[in-house]
Amino acid sequence: MYIKPKALILASVASMIDLFNMDNISILKELGYSVDVATNFEYGSITSQDRVNEFRNELEKDEIKTFQMPIPRNITNMGIIKSYRLLKILVNENQYRIIHCQSPIGGVVCRLACRSSRKKYGTKVIYTAHGFHFFKGARKIAWLIFYPIEKFCSRFTDLLITINVEDYDIAKKFHAKNVEYVPGIGVHTDEFRNATVDRNTKRKEFGFSDEDFVFMSTGQLSVRKNHEVIIKALSKIEDDRVKYLIVGFGELDKELKELVDKLGLNNRVVFAGYRGDVKELLHGVDGYAFPSLQEGLPASLMEAMSVGLPVVCSKIRGNEDLIKDGNGGYLYDPYDIDGFSEGMKRIAYSKTGEMGLLNIETMKSFDIKVVREIMKRLYSNI
Repeated sequence: MYIKPKALILASVASMIDLFNMDNISILKELGYSVDVATNFEYGSITSQDRVNEFRNELEKDEIKTFQMPIPRNITNMGIIKSYRLLKILVNENQYRIIHCQSPIGGVVCRLACRSSRKKYGTKVIYTAHGFHFFKGARKIAWLIFYPIEKFCSRFTDLLITINVEDYDIAKKFHAKNVEYVPGIGVHTDEFRNATVDRNTKRKEFGFSDEDFVFMSTGQLSVRKNHEVIIKALSKIEDDRVKYLIVGFGELDKELKELVDKLGLNNRVVFAGYRGDVKELLHGVDGYAFPSLQEGLPASLMEAMSVGLPVVCSKIRGNEDLIKDGNGGYLYDPYDIDGFSEGMKRIAYSKTGEMGLLNIETMKSFDIKVVREIMKRLYSNI
């Protein structure tokens, strides 16, 4: 009787698999693999817990076995040891042919736990770095801690995938058997570009009028996403028609709302919380703001570019792979409040149709069809 080869997809949190890995699972199934998923279904996801529970049920209904792994998001958390032990048992019992791990801590735990499986059963370990914690401009402590860890773990990596040029250049100096650049996770550009939406109805839902110029940001309300700089930049624009829609939730929710209140922007900033209609929302706004402090290759920025929005974003790794200053948008230091304010005004008060068209054209190289072909080749060749 034919028994399908097994593959395991692992990440620190369930939302990373839900948002960024379903196409990889689909490709593996097309190649004849039986796919399992191991992740933390109980804590840390950037989507709601209801969505995580729903996602786990969807996987099980699709005959994908799921395993709870208490992988923490902090490298000093002792849950790492428990996850290592559980994962080592899991990979040795199932003798996976391919294990594809994501996220810094999940990637470390997985590659260490798979050392014996690689020797005994020939398991091939793939690690996708969605953005190394060390990068140009990062704090020295990030280089001191994470650089040696990633370099050491690369010894137990059969394929190391990077999604931006800066990380690729660094990874080539590591010890992985093979290093590949893949242009992100792949964006369903047609779905975003051709989403059907009643723009006026969507805008009215948040109190926006036809005369308003609305910037939107999508992402967790966290220090890393840096929404604060856009709120402060908005306060320097003395025009109530320029507004800001923030989609997401997180630990800085209260702090950011207090800042908005302090700056007198309650009628210009809308906190939408977690939304399942991002495609439609992108068609209801006029520009996109992305001031993040750290990224690998940001999916939310690529989604905004796919619908043809002009962009104001931080001048950091990943963003620079997508936007060239003055072409498709404007780039500023992540803490340059005046710069972001100027960029927002330039977009709000200028014709930006060419910027939008350029972004749509740029995104053709990052489309899911392109990425799927690359991943299919990598999975097949390994």
